[in-house]
Amino acid sequence: MTRKLLFIAALALSASALANPHEKTLANGLRIIVQEDRRAPTAVHMAWYRAGSMDEVDGTSGVAHVLEHMMFKGTKNLKPGEFSKRVAAAGGRDNAFTSRDYTAYFQQVPAPRLGEMMALEADRMANLVLDEKEFEQEIKVVMEERRLRTEDNPQGLVYEKLLAAAFQAHPYRRPIIGWMNDLENMTAADARDWYRRWYAPNNAYVIVVGDVNKDEVFRLAERHYGRIPRGALPGRKPQLEPTQVGIKRIEVKAPAKLPYLALAWKMPVLRDINKEREPYALEMLAAVLDGHDAARFARNLVRGSKIAVSAGAGYDATVRGEALFFVSGTPAEGRSVADLEAALRAEIARVASEGVSVQELERVKIQTIAAQVYKRDSMMAQAMEIGRIEATGIHWRDINTLLEKIRSVSAEEVQAVAKKYFGDATLTVAVLDPQPLPEGAPQKSAPTTRH
Repeated sequence: MTRKLLFIAALALSASALANPHEKTLANGLRIIVQEDRRAPTAVHMAWYRAGSMDEVDGTSGVAHVLEHMMFKGTKNLKPGEFSKRVAAAGGRDNAFTSRDYTAYFQQVPAPRLGEMMALEADRMANLVLDEKEFEQEIKVVMEERRLRTEDNPQGLVYEKLLAAAFQAHPYRRPIIGWMNDLENMTAADARDWYRRWYAPNNAYVIVVGDVNKDEVFRLAERHYGRIPRGALPGRKPQLEPTQVGIKRIEVKAPAKLPYLALAWKMPVLRDINKEREPYALEMLAAVLDGHDAARFARNLVRGSKIAVSAGAGYDATVRGEALFFVSGTPAEGRSVADLEAALRAEIARVASEGVSVQELERVKIQTIAAQVYKRDSMMAQAMEIGRIEATGIHWRDINTLLEKIRSVSAEEVQAVAKKYFGDATLTVAVLDPQPLPEGAPQKSAPTTRH
């Protein structure tokens, strides 16, 4: 099951989910969204910028993520590393993440320390110092992160090559972490330019969830963020992918223990939540195929025919750019990737020809909802979903509407999208051809990054 669908289900069905969010826009364009949740004496504070790797240009891929690192390296008022020390001293934790669509920063602290977090975040929104020496050190950290997450991670490498092949022109073809050559030639001036372009209050929004009072949060936001001037934001031109006219196949040779297969089809993106129906049906198709023990891939391919060691599917309709429907897996011993590809596609074809039963579809919906309601105790989950939805241009008030649309999907609609979208014309296939591992060298896994 895609994470986006799961988050939506959790938010809408919890007793407190989005029951009370309040919003205020400051004079400088910064939106403040507050969700009062008094179940624990803590607060989550998040600053989201509508600038991710899709806004980069060739030659500076990875700069959004590099700047994310540099945001912890000092301001006019703080020494390098002091930001996180201040958060820890307040009894909290902090970190950040970059995606194709956005960059976000968060702190989770005792609720009475919220004002301090706003002061810190507002400071680096306006007063970041990009020191040359700090940059030279940090860019090496980013390059090592790329080696561990991608170049030494066979499945990560396949995924990167798959996107680069699937997208001919759209910026999603570039990896979030950047191409190594671009990182090797990146300068502090590149990061400084990115910061000046996009890090402005009118290109950001702040989310606060926790044991807070909305009026007090708005007052604190006005005090700390309100003094930052608006920025002159660059124009954004449409970046549409040319129509794909045939199947694309690539082979990736890398040291690995097992082969791996990944398929991606071009899909519609959700833009009008009320008029469009297919994205919701595609979400449910992904859930029918994958996401729980009784899903078709696990039941038929892993436990049934035993053609796969693992198999998965995913689709996210709520993105700023182009959408893909992913199917992937590892063949079982004695079975080839060609066998697995045929089996994966046969499961989708079976939905297209035979459909899904009403009972199967209802079971998927119930399992999705039940599994996620228990996560509603997480203030971070509430803040994350509000932030992710807002980043794509959908308003947080529409989260419940999204769930209602998913609940209304019919078995006929699932069958219709399975028939319509899974031919060869829009398909890209990537295969990992495993090469011998260096003697005595264990396969590396991706690190957990902590800034």
